[in-house]
Amino acid sequence: MIAVVQRVSEASVRVQREGYSATIGRGLMVLLGVVQGDTEREAVWIAGKLARLRIFNDTHGKMNRSVQDIDGSVLLVSQFTLAGNCEKGNRPSFMHAAEPALGEKLYERVAEELRESHNLPVETGIFGAMMEVSLVNDGPVTLLVHREPES
Repeated sequence: MIAVVQRVSEASVRVQREGYSATIGRGLMVLLGVVQGDTEREAVWIAGKLARLRIFNDTHGKMNRSVQDIDGSVLLVSQFTLAGNCEKGNRPSFMHAAEPALGEKLYERVAEELRESHNLPVETGIFGAMMEVSLVNDGPVTLLVHREPES
């Protein structure tokens, strides 16, 4: 499972064809890619990592607080292109991306875990839809969180 995590002062996603939008204030903008071999174990792990990741400043200006500590929110957007391999040629290969049914199931599991186990407000995009994402990256702070599927 792959997550691009950005510390934001605000973020939103819009799906034009369905008229859907979601917005958060201070918190995390997370682009999530599910790869072949990922299971619920990786979904639970990455949700816990996101909830506890200490990337917000404390009173001394040190990155020492989590999204939970600051009462922040999470905007979670699925992005299968994170599984793209660009090593050969000029067009990415997506052969390592999870099948859509598994990708959607684990994406929803991450959102559920963030809400239920970590008590975080979570907004989401719409799985598989073309979306427009806007954000104000605070810092900027951007991290790549990656966990290989366990065998």
